[in-house]
Amino acid sequence: MTLSADEFMRRFLLHVLPGGFHRIRHFGLFANAERKNNLARVRELRHVVASSDAQSDDAEVPVGAGRPTLICPHCGASMIIMQTLLRVKPIRAPPQYLGSS
Repeated sequence: MTLSADEFMRRFLLHVLPGGFHRIRHFGLFANAERKNNLARVRELRHVVASSDAQSDDAEVPVGAGRPTLICPHCGASMIIMQTLLRVKPIRAPPQYLGSS
């Protein structure tokens, strides 16, 4: 599909949220309440066999099972956390309304 520059920018800017808004990323098929049922239904309709990775959501993880393993995106090796940097400044809250009563 070929679009004019104006139409491309119009469509692109439909995805940009105004300042102060946050995008809700998980909705529809990936909504938390029905995700497992929806994905099972999609697999059924597409005739796809669920892999062992998809089954891992069902397995219960014991409390205190350890830290998650981070994988290097370049070499695939396990990464070790050397230091955790904490936030210097707290997150700024929205300004309070100081209107007259």
